[in-house]
Amino acid sequence: MHTISKKPVLLVIAHGSRDPRHAATVHALVRRVRSRRPGLRVETGFLDFNVPSVQGVLESLAAEGVRDVVALPLLLTRAFHAKADIPAVLRDAPPRLRIRQAEVLGPSPLLLQALERRLYEAGLTPADKSSTGVVLASAGSTDPEAIAVIADIAREWWHTGWCAVRPAFASAALPRTEDAVRELRSLGCAKIAVAPYVLAPGFLPDRIARGATEADVLADVLGPAPEVARVLLKRYDAARTPMPVAVGA
Repeated sequence: MHTISKKPVLLVIAHGSRDPRHAATVHALVRRVRSRRPGLRVETGFLDFNVPSVQGVLESLAAEGVRDVVALPLLLTRAFHAKADIPAVLRDAPPRLRIRQAEVLGPSPLLLQALERRLYEAGLTPADKSSTGVVLASAGSTDPEAIAVIADIAREWWHTGWCAVRPAFASAALPRTEDAVRELRSLGCAKIAVAPYVLAPGFLPDRIARGATEADVLADVLGPAPEVARVLLKRYDAARTPMPVAVGA
C-alpha cells in the first residue's frame, strides 16, 4: 500500500519489447533509481509489448488519489516516441492527474561517462584511448533532429581524446555499424571499439552486435549504469521544479 506523497510520482515510460531482456534491464535501472532516491515513488509503464501499460499505471495512480506525476521517457533522443506517442498516451490519462513530461535522457555528459564505463568494462583502458577508434552505435531514427544529435555526440566525444569517433545506426539511417568499423580501420586506428548508445538489449542492439564482428571490442548496452540513473533523476528534478518567471514577462 502506497502512501500519498507531496512529491510527484516518477513514471518511467519505456518502449517495451518482445525480448525479455528489455523489460529486465528497465526494471534493473528503476531499482537503481529507487536506491538513489529512497523517498521517491517510481513506477514503470510500457508503450507496447510489456505490462503494465502506461495507461494502466496512470489509471491506478488516479484511483489511489495521486495528483502529480512526472512522466519520463526512457529515450536517448527526442524522436517520434517522445514527440508523438508519449504525449498522445498522456493526453488520455485520467483528468484528475497533473502530468508533466520530462525531457529525454540525452544528450548528457553523464551518458558519455556511462559509455566510457562500458568500454572499460569490456576490456579497454584509459591508456588505449588515443589509439582507439570508437563507433557510437545507436538504434537509428527517421527523425533528422535525432540523427543530428547522435552526430553531435560523436564529435563531442572525439574531443575528449579518442583516436576517432564515428556515429552508426542500426536502422533508418546510415552508416551501419560494420561500415563505420571499416572506416575507422582504414584511418589507421590501432583498435576499434563499438559502443552501443542504447539503453536495453533487443532486436536493434543485436543488429549492432552483429555489425561489430570485425571490431576489437564490443561494449554492453548502457542498461542500469549509475550514470544513467543520475541522468534520470536530474530530468525528474528539472521537470518537477517550476521555471522562474522573469520580471516584466
